[in-house]
Amino acid sequence: MTIEDIMRTAPVIPVIVVDEVHHAEPLARALVAGGLRVLEVTLRTEAALPAIAAMKKVDGAIVGAGTVTNQEGLAKALGAGSEFIVSPGLTETLGKAAIREGVPFLPGISDADDIMRGLDLGLNHFKFFPAMASGGLPALKALAGPFGDCKFCPTGGISEENAAEWLAFDPVLCVGGSWVAPRGPIDEAEVEQIARRASALA
Repeated sequence: MTIEDIMRTAPVIPVIVVDEVHHAEPLARALVAGGLRVLEVTLRTEAALPAIAAMKKVDGAIVGAGTVTNQEGLAKALGAGSEFIVSPGLTETLGKAAIREGVPFLPGISDADDIMRGLDLGLNHFKFFPAMASGGLPALKALAGPFGDCKFCPTGGISEENAAEWLAFDPVLCVGGSWVAPRGPIDEAEVEQIARRASALA
């Protein structure tokens, strides 16, 4: 799959923080049952890498790593079986490494300089982050004007209340949101219900 294929799979990519590995598979099962198949596990906890491996056991799940900030994190994420990589920013070193590995890659951008750095590397799909703190939808619309071939996944401050507004903007293929993946013990029925509402936003 390409990064665009992944971004078009569902309107919301859950941004997941896992503290306990045994929470991972039930959470993934509930999110997939609710229609959200693309799961971004952030590398913010010691449980993240084994959680990626656990979530990959769920039929239909497309599991990737988020908060990948350097080549070491990239290598660990790929070693855990990550099917795509998300970064909060973009450096030439990380970009080249991801391209070299041939893994679908969604780097973070917040301004024109970041986008131009990505375009120089042959990338045109980006995570707009932190979306609300970087000026919200008006800022992204301003950036998208001169970069018409670029597609975006806004993340950071996206909620169930404002996600539809972002998704109505054509260059936005999906949004990233933590509200669909609560941290801590999992109530699968509740998570599935939240995921179903999120999957209906497009």
